[in-house]
Amino acid sequence: MLFNSLVFLFLFLPVAYFGFWRLRTKKQRYIWLTTASYIFYGTWNYKFCALMAFSTAVSFFAGLGMLGASNPRRQKLCLIVPVTIDLLLLGFFKYFNFTVSSFAQLSAWLRLPVHPSALNIILPVGISFYTFHTISYMVDAYRGVITPTRNFWEFSCYVSLFSQLVAGPIVRFRQVAADLDNLDQADRTGWRDIGWSFFALGMMKKVLLADTIAAVIHPAWKDAAHLSTLGAWLSVIGYTYQIYFDFSGYSDMAVGLGYLFGIRLPQNFNSPYKARNISDFWRRWHISLSTCLRDYLYIPLGGSRVRANWLVYRNLMITMLLGGLWHGANWTFVVWGGYHGVLLCLYKLFGRFWDRLPVVLQRAGTFFLVTIGWVFFRSDSFSGASGMLARMFAFSTGDLFPGLIGLLVALAIAAAIAHFAPNTFELNHQWNSWAVAGLSLGYAAALLNIAAGQQSPFLYFQF
Repeated sequence: MLFNSLVFLFLFLPVAYFGFWRLRTKKQRYIWLTTASYIFYGTWNYKFCALMAFSTAVSFFAGLGMLGASNPRRQKLCLIVPVTIDLLLLGFFKYFNFTVSSFAQLSAWLRLPVHPSALNIILPVGISFYTFHTISYMVDAYRGVITPTRNFWEFSCYVSLFSQLVAGPIVRFRQVAADLDNLDQADRTGWRDIGWSFFALGMMKKVLLADTIAAVIHPAWKDAAHLSTLGAWLSVIGYTYQIYFDFSGYSDMAVGLGYLFGIRLPQNFNSPYKARNISDFWRRWHISLSTCLRDYLYIPLGGSRVRANWLVYRNLMITMLLGGLWHGANWTFVVWGGYHGVLLCLYKLFGRFWDRLPVVLQRAGTFFLVTIGWVFFRSDSFSGASGMLARMFAFSTGDLFPGLIGLLVALAIAAAIAHFAPNTFELNHQWNSWAVAGLSLGYAAALLNIAAGQQSPFLYFQF
């Protein structure tokens, strides 16, 4: 079930919303949201509801074990067991076939008579996100950052909350613990307007901008070998804006839905294409993931507080390579992560020179470097990525594509918003009558597009 689908907008959401606010106690609301979330998740593949329930139960009871643990060994055991189970499940469903195919390619290159077989594995939607939820919960509980909850329904509600279940933001328990504890005291009218505002703006980002751009550039990416240099650049720049408005649109909708149900979700994007350097970019892009990688991987490795400089670069590269692999079981994602790791290392080395440039050059240079990286992220193979890069940097004539004028208009609007306009969290969401009319008109246009059958999944559903 998609946020941008008629069944969600006109059936699931109204029933979930009005049913929730008719209930009065915290337990009733926990159970209602958990049930609604499992129904939402079950529309993708009901069989994987059991997988999420199993992961939830393991982490919950391990948390209870930490509460009753008086010695460090037992506490560590309560951490290691659920985290190991979660990582094994994620590794099997997401990376087993990738490992097998990589080993087969290596064996063929070495001319070894080994022919491993892949399995017919379906990747559960959102497994990367809810696994991060359970792991961060256990690590924070072990560190003493949070006190594990004794309420199973509260924890289940946290893990499965449908607004951020399948594509984030990655929410840590401590970020929503206060709202969950006070769910029976939530202010329906106080957060209703801001909730609908976030949701409507996110819908417009996704449907009117991201999907419009995607409709033109997707065929071009499939036939990149015949593109002209200009067509290649337009395709790559188009994807640069598509992925931003698609994912930030989803995140805005998730935040809006959270407000509608009395739960404040964290900001996931802070105008990343206004970044002045690559480090600044990662403080602004997919904030919930980058901070998780920082707190649960980079800092435990030693971060930047190690004695030798080469260890700092090692820590950056490990973090970014694994961050790239988290996005998908493909070596192109690993290269994308490594590319950003190299950029971060170079900025640590030469950042003092970069920071002396005029701000406009810093932002333009950062945007250019990020755009190049998206070629690897978008491509299914290295041959596809190298072909697109060759078209971009070696002048060639070739095809543009149908819909060029519409694409240029969409890109101009996208660029104006991404580079110059305030982001959704910077707005006060207290609209005058003209702003409400404009918001309503944009939302109606998005609904018309959806009704016309133009529904597409969010890009990050595949991760």
